[in-house]
This record gives sequence, C-alpha cells and structure tokens, in this order.
Amino acid sequence: MNTRIALIISVLVGLGACQQPNTHTLSQEILLDKIKGGWAGQVIGCTYGGPTEFRYQQRMIPNDTIIPWDDSRMMWYFENAPGLYDDIYMDLTFVDVFEKEGLDAPVLSHAKAFAEAEYKLWHANQAARYNILNGILPPASGYWENNPHADDIDFQIEADFAGLMSPGMVNAASIICDSIGHIMNYGDGWYGGVYVAAMYSLAFVRDEVTVIVTEGLEAIPKESTFYRCIADVIDWYQEYPDDWTKTWQACEDKWGFDIGCPDGVFSPFNIDAKINAAYIVIGLLYGEGDYGKTIDISTRCGQDSDCNPASAAGILGTMLGYSKIPDYWKQGLDQVEDLDFMYTTMSLNDVYELGFKQAQGMITKQGGQVKKNMVYIPRESIKAVKFEQAFTGHWPNELIRFEPGSKDLHIDHDYTEIEFTGNGFVLRGHADGNGPDPKLSVVIDGEEADVFTMPVSFTTRKHEVYWKYNLPQGKHTLEIQYLNAATGNTVHLNSVLIYDKT
Repeated sequence: MNTRIALIISVLVGLGACQQPNTHTLSQEILLDKIKGGWAGQVIGCTYGGPTEFRYQQRMIPNDTIIPWDDSRMMWYFENAPGLYDDIYMDLTFVDVFEKEGLDAPVLSHAKAFAEAEYKLWHANQAARYNILNGILPPASGYWENNPHADDIDFQIEADFAGLMSPGMVNAASIICDSIGHIMNYGDGWYGGVYVAAMYSLAFVRDEVTVIVTEGLEAIPKESTFYRCIADVIDWYQEYPDDWTKTWQACEDKWGFDIGCPDGVFSPFNIDAKINAAYIVIGLLYGEGDYGKTIDISTRCGQDSDCNPASAAGILGTMLGYSKIPDYWKQGLDQVEDLDFMYTTMSLNDVYELGFKQAQGMITKQGGQVKKNMVYIPRESIKAVKFEQAFTGHWPNELIRFEPGSKDLHIDHDYTEIEFTGNGFVLRGHADGNGPDPKLSVVIDGEEADVFTMPVSFTTRKHEVYWKYNLPQGKHTLEIQYLNAATGNTVHLNSVLIYDKT
C-alpha cells in the first residue's frame, strides 16, 4: 500500500469516527446560527404579515396589493403595536419557565405562568386561561369538551420554541408539545403545534424544504384530519408545481370550513389550525428555499397572515441559519434585537443565548454529546404522536343570532330560556359593568348543569358563556339565571350555535 492510499484511508476513517453514523454532527457555531435564524425569522415573518392579519378571509391577497417592507417596519411595531408579536412573547413564557425550573419543569408551572400572565389572550388560549384559573387544569383545560376552541391555531403559533430547543430530535419536541400543547389545545389544534415543532427540529439537520415538510408530517397520525389536510397540500403541490394559487383553491374547497371555533363557524373567518398550517406549507413548498418568496406566498394565503409567515420564515430561517437570511429581510432587525418583547424581560439577543443553552441541554438530555466546538445529536426514527380528534359526532347545523339586548341578563331581566334541537350548543356572549363578576346558573332539560362566574375583565374573561356537547340528539331547553343581578352588571347573550350528529 503506497503512502498516498494509506493517507486517504486514514482520513476517511477519521471522518467516519467524527461523524458518528448514529448522530447528526453540527458545529457549535452552526447550531447557534440556526437558532438565531429561527427566532429572527419569526419576527421577520410576523412583521411582514402584520398589516394584513385577518383582513383577507376566504380569499388570497392579490399580487397588486403592495405589502410594505423597509428598515423601519420592525421598530414601528415594537413602539406602536407590540402586541403583534404575541406568538413570540407567548413562546417566551415557556422558555422562561424552562430557564427558571430546568428542562424537566412540570406542566403545571407552564400552565400557571401562562394563566397568570398579564398579556391578553383569545380563542383556545383564553378558554384555557379561564379553565386553569377556575380549577380545570391541563390536559383537561385544552380538551374539546372543556374548550370550544380546541382545534384553533393557538398552540401552532406558540410551538416554535419546542422545535428550536430540540435540534434534530423530533420525538423530544413532541414530548414537550404533549404536555404544553394540551394546556390550550387538543386534536388538530394540538397537531398544528406538533407539526410546526417537528419542522423546526428537522430544519437543523435537513437542507431541503420538501424533506422538512414531508418528514415532519410523520409525527402526525395518518387517521387525523390534520394529517389528511397537509398530505393533500403536498399532493396538490406535485400536481400544480408552478401555481400555488391552484393549491390554495383546492385546499379552500376541501378544508376551508370550521366546525369548532364559535367565531369561525358559518363565517369567512377561519382560525382552524389545519387550514393555517396548510398556508405555512404552501409558502414553504412553493417558496422553494427562497426567503422572500416563502414569506410572501404564506402571507398572501390570507387568514392569520402574520402568524403563518412567521412560522414559515422561522422554519426556513432555521434551515438557512441567521447568517444566510438575505440582508434585505434582516433590515431593521439590528434596531430591535436588544429591545425586550412586551410582557417580558427578554430581547431577541437574550433569546438567542437562552435558546442555544437550552438546545445544548436537550441534546445532552437525549443522549447526545456537547463538546467544545461540536455537538453530536442522536439520530432517531420519527414516531407519530397519539391519535385524538375533537368534535367527533358533531356538526354545526344552525347559528341563532339574538336581537341586540333581547336576551341580555341584568337587574331587570335576570332569567332567560332557549329551546333548540340538536346534540350540542355553544352560547356566545360576554359580561360588562363595574360591579362584582356576574354569577350564573345553567339548567339543561330541568337539571342544573353548572354554576359559574362571568368575569368582566377582558384578561380573565370567559370566552363563551356556556357550551355543552354530547347531549342526546333531540329537543332541549336551556335555562340561564343571573344569580347576583343586583350588582348592576350586564351579561350580553349574542347567539347560540347548534350542533347535530354528523
């Protein structure tokens, strides 16, 4: 054997030993760069989509509608509308708990931090907050019979942290999602977060968006409607590879309806997780690795058009790394990286470092190795999470709107009765006034079902007045009494959504 051949063999053997076939190998520098790309990408995508959030429902944003972008955009939102970044400071609630209590922090710590935070919430998040503050703890707080918004987008837009702290370890990200995601969601709503986290996790060790999208879906049970929706999008992409609008229309025709969220049923408004996840995937697939194209397409799909490009831009930013995000899209980022997000004491620069630290901790926790310049991430086969489906046996049949004031409960009208035919209902409304929180009694078919309060505070409010699923199919009577009406507050009853068996 000559000297040159021996040297080549020696080098190849050395490379094999370094790469360790059962691990993914990244330099510390690349790991940090990817984590920064993920967090920065969320801010970039959220900022770009901010002007159009929910302004385009059941329709695409036309190409001739200019969406502004320059170096002042991020600073403007930080100073004038910092609530735009709710999907980021929500993530940071959980990041902060992990930092304070370690990577094995119990779910109740996360739930308590989330429920007692000062920020405003909506949909599944707010329903879960009310549940937790009133003794219904996770996972019951996100379960669909306790939370009419279980299929909504909430955990999907908050799950980025789970993937970013689990580089290349999809199953580890799914375990995090199992506990935290069930604080506020169930079924498709939970799967949205599992899927987004899986794509972030894969973005550390894959360099093609098509692979990230398809492999990430392996974490979702095939029998779920969420899986079927995203699988359809992937199929339509193969059928219409050059025209994302055809895939958008096919998705709208088949999946563009909502059966759970009381705000979205029989309405163009759609905050269902799977349709908005489809828009993330449309942006990633048709963007083909181009940063601007990815963000723009995901935004122009409409509906939650700030959160969806934030996820797409974060996933792609993780794949590319911060250093490879085009300067055009990072313009203005340096002006806000040291600014704390609203309701937090954390800035992007803080999160970069915390995320880097937590990712290294997770690698070690999962049996990998962290060395001076390199990390060795254990390879794994992706396991699908458990199957669960919300609203089975229920289909929205009718939305009965009340004349303004006709069903309101107050000091002069403290009782009302509603008759309906079906197997479930959601009574919509809210409370206001300056007295003690209204206390209500609900009687269904002559039997007392519940006694509860309706907080007048927006932060602690009950998102809907009352709901009940899995009633016997047939005629029912709902009676509501305002028990402490003398306080002078008003409970406004706006409408009732009726379900029948599917």
